[in-house]
Amino acid sequence: VQLVESGGGSVQVGGSLRLSCAASAPTYSMCMGWFRQAPGKEREGVATITTGTGNTDYADSVKGRFTISQDGAENTVYLQMNSLKPEDTAIYYCASTALCTIWYSRYEYAYWGQGTQVTVS
Repeated sequence: VQLVESGGGSVQVGGSLRLSCAASAPTYSMCMGWFRQAPGKEREGVATITTGTGNTDYADSVKGRFTISQDGAENTVYLQMNSLKPEDTAIYYCASTALCTIWYSRYEYAYWGQGTQVTVS
């Protein structure tokens, strides 16, 4: 499975961005996650969606500001990011795997995109 992220960019504090992750194969009943990595920091889980059920989960740092969603017909997962803060600045990665139990662990995911830069200032 190939994953291609898009939608990153530079935005002012309080602004919004929507990231997209397009998969090369159907994503039905998979665990799809968004991760981010800031310079000098570990890659951290931001949000996840189980595409078969629509169940979602979020890191505490983004709850209420970020929303993960899916478009099954287009094999695409989105991350709507609102009320952005400087600490949200990072490279954002899309990841997928057949089943994840610890969704925020990078080691759960088999496939990764190349990442897209988000800069908030």
